[in-house]
Amino acid sequence: MSSGGRSPAKSTSRSVALQVLTAVEQEGAYSNLLLNGALQKSGLSGPDAGLATELVYGTIQRLNTIDFLLEPFVTKGMGKLAPWVRNLLRMSFYQLYYLDRIPPHAVVNEAVNLAKKRGHQGISGMVNGVLRNVLRRKEELKLPEGLRPVQRIALEHSHPEWLVARLLEQYGEQTAEAICRANNEPPSISIRVNRAKTSREDMLRLLKEQGLSAAPSKLSQDGIVVEGGGGNMALTPWYREGLISVQDESSVLVAEALDPEPGMSVLDCCAAPGGKTCHIAEIMQGSGLVLANDIHPHKAKLVEDQANRLGLTNIDISTGDASKLGERLEQNSFDRILLDAPCSGLGVIRRKPDLKWAKTAGDIAEIAGIQRTLLDTAGDLLKPGGLLVYSTCTIEPRENVEMVSNFLSRHPEFELAADKPSAWETEPLAAASARGSIGLQILPQDAHSDGFYIARLRKKHDQA
Repeated sequence: MSSGGRSPAKSTSRSVALQVLTAVEQEGAYSNLLLNGALQKSGLSGPDAGLATELVYGTIQRLNTIDFLLEPFVTKGMGKLAPWVRNLLRMSFYQLYYLDRIPPHAVVNEAVNLAKKRGHQGISGMVNGVLRNVLRRKEELKLPEGLRPVQRIALEHSHPEWLVARLLEQYGEQTAEAICRANNEPPSISIRVNRAKTSREDMLRLLKEQGLSAAPSKLSQDGIVVEGGGGNMALTPWYREGLISVQDESSVLVAEALDPEPGMSVLDCCAAPGGKTCHIAEIMQGSGLVLANDIHPHKAKLVEDQANRLGLTNIDISTGDASKLGERLEQNSFDRILLDAPCSGLGVIRRKPDLKWAKTAGDIAEIAGIQRTLLDTAGDLLKPGGLLVYSTCTIEPRENVEMVSNFLSRHPEFELAADKPSAWETEPLAAASARGSIGLQILPQDAHSDGFYIARLRKKHDQA
């Protein structure tokens, strides 16, 4: 078959993984979205879907280490290979080097078969030779001794050197390495209970009745962690019936930090996909109003869909640029405002490993300018005495502590809220609470949840 041809053969875990890995590299698409689509089309389920998922995320997570160790085995160099061949070798190396439950001969045979289907005899022979050579010399495959901290952490934990250098500067060697190590651990499966429809105790009972191991979140009163083998909770009847939402524990803290009360007027500036918006509406017990704004109409529709699924009637949807909300809405008109700002996303690498390879230092500088404008706009819309929560899913100080510090220096009418949510004082967040005087900076190793930043800003009553 020619290299452009397609086999009508049934999809396998490895063929699906290869398709996704190649598309991620060539198109710069998000691995999680591509993988979900590919799995649905393929019809793979159970362990086969699990293996495809493991191969995609594992290969992307360990990308630069795999390339470093593979390079000497490829005569003409990894960079000269066709993208699908390069990703076939990466994916196979990942199985041989990092996974111990798959027989090596099965890995090599599957790789050779895939090469034959997608390429020609020469390519399958090369793939066979490289992988057998890797197997023969597997015990010799070690990273060099005596590397500088930047290179050592970058290769041991598979992160780009620019990001490691930045983390070393900001957090020191021990914490920087802990961040990179945590980014390669499997993410927890966590859900948020819709308190308008059920209680956490009842939901825990339902989960256990179905044979699932689940525990109350130590971070949030509405959270539950589903341990091991829970699968995709968004495919369960509980999700369809609006009893639960899928949301990381760190993210669940945001609506609680906003402290909305029934009857209040609340603005969520950048609301999609709607998890925090809906949590706010649930806490408000169906009264008052949450105005959920997003710049993209198709994303605003996601918020509406979530609200409908959860049976929430106190959410209004608005579409438009959040930096121009001041032109459409009245100044000093909201009791609470959430600015869950667009950010570099460096706190969610565990869930989206391709982020670390796609982002650049320039992206951080660019997004910081947008965050600054959004904060200024949000501040004008808040009533005196009201609370503004600024949150991001990044661990980058320029987008977090420095952003809020600069806002406070430009806006003397604002101050840090004196009170702290009780969750911030719990044991899993003790390190995060002690980390800075401005807001809560959660790192991915603190509580095995996403890296997140949350700051609570109060608008003073006595404005001149």
